[in-house]
Amino acid sequence: MPFNSFADYPMSWKPNRAGLKRPIYLSLAQRLETDIGAGLLAPGVKLPPQRELADFLDINFTTVTRAYKLCELKGLVVAETGRGTFVSPRAARPITISADHMVRECIDLAFGASFEQCNSMIADAMRRVMAKPYFDRLLDYTDPSGMPHHKQAALNWMRGMGLEARPEQTAIVSGAQNGLVIALMALFQPGDRIAVDTYTFSNLIEFARLHHLHLVPVRGDRQGMLPEELEAQCKLNEVRGVFLMPSCSNPTTVVLPEERKRMLIRVIRQYGLLLVEDDTHAFLTAGVVPDYEGPMYRLLPEQTVYICSTSKAICSGLRVAYLVFGEALRERILHTIYNVNVKTSSLNAEIVTELLLTGRAGEIMAEKKRLAEQANALFNACFPAEAQNGHPLAFLRWLPVSSALPGEQLEKQLETRGIRVFHSDRFLSGPVQPQKYLRIALSTADSMERLRAGLYILREALLT
Repeated sequence: MPFNSFADYPMSWKPNRAGLKRPIYLSLAQRLETDIGAGLLAPGVKLPPQRELADFLDINFTTVTRAYKLCELKGLVVAETGRGTFVSPRAARPITISADHMVRECIDLAFGASFEQCNSMIADAMRRVMAKPYFDRLLDYTDPSGMPHHKQAALNWMRGMGLEARPEQTAIVSGAQNGLVIALMALFQPGDRIAVDTYTFSNLIEFARLHHLHLVPVRGDRQGMLPEELEAQCKLNEVRGVFLMPSCSNPTTVVLPEERKRMLIRVIRQYGLLLVEDDTHAFLTAGVVPDYEGPMYRLLPEQTVYICSTSKAICSGLRVAYLVFGEALRERILHTIYNVNVKTSSLNAEIVTELLLTGRAGEIMAEKKRLAEQANALFNACFPAEAQNGHPLAFLRWLPVSSALPGEQLEKQLETRGIRVFHSDRFLSGPVQPQKYLRIALSTADSMERLRAGLYILREALLT
């Protein structure tokens, strides 16, 4: 069908055929990227079906398919089986979560810090480490995956959270995000599909865009990802892996019950998927949530990379986390660590180890739980309808909002009121969803008084 017969046909996007150069698929992808960046295609807009656009432009159907796929790998569009291709809710702006560019006068309810007022509790351990006779060994390149006593101390700590592993299956990395990047680079190739929750860790979304990984959103409920939906995606797509945060999902704070974990593991085993398990919040869950029996790693170690960080539990600035992996994955993980990190600071790992061995880490975690309990009580007092949702000691809360404003606009509007929050659009792994949320950080304000003030401002802003 010649393209000019579509002159009066309603289509969400009508690129100019005369402006396309060879190779056509690349030129078409560049035009789509330009129009999205210019705001001509809003987030959530459904693009023309591939065959329809091919007919309009009088080009081959596979050319449009290649162009859409290229934009999908860049994170500009999302494809949903049976529904079509949509402009990504985050296509026009970066969504990386960081503390940069924050207005200092604002009360920060956005960046997920870790009750930094507890950091002074590590000072004595730092002084003791500085005085150790083997201090110079903490500053060199030896033991790139971690010193043996650092690993053993970590395994002893994680045993209390239900994890059993050997030192040779363990490596020390520079924080949970660094561990996540290493796991993804080691296990997946550009173009691979990874199943994730509909709302997932935003920096994972950004890394997937950079590394050209395809995130497949899987629907869930209040107990997390639905096993039948994961299986449906495995049947429809060549899914290679799954990313989950079972102890407290960021941003939704959902905790996976034991039965849901086992049901998901059955699907993961059946389809031979690789599981990347970010268990940063396990220290908040073990012994607190009644149904908690341990990480998913214990159910399928040979197909799992487990990430456990001390950033939330002990001190965020030390950047020490632990990777635990099945024997079949060991070589790939270690190879990637050596080439990405060279090694994580043994000095920082020694400080964390000192805190673990002396019991000071337990005192820090107890204090953070106490602060988390207070912070959640303040949130529940301001938003009583949300009091029973998610993890009882979550450092974050997931607040439904009725505002029809685009996410970026609502964030800016609230910033003018003196608070900084993050909108749910930053965390979407798939098409725009009808219900909107705000992710509220409870662990960033430097005092409960400042947190209370921020929450009251937020409540008043949402009521007006």
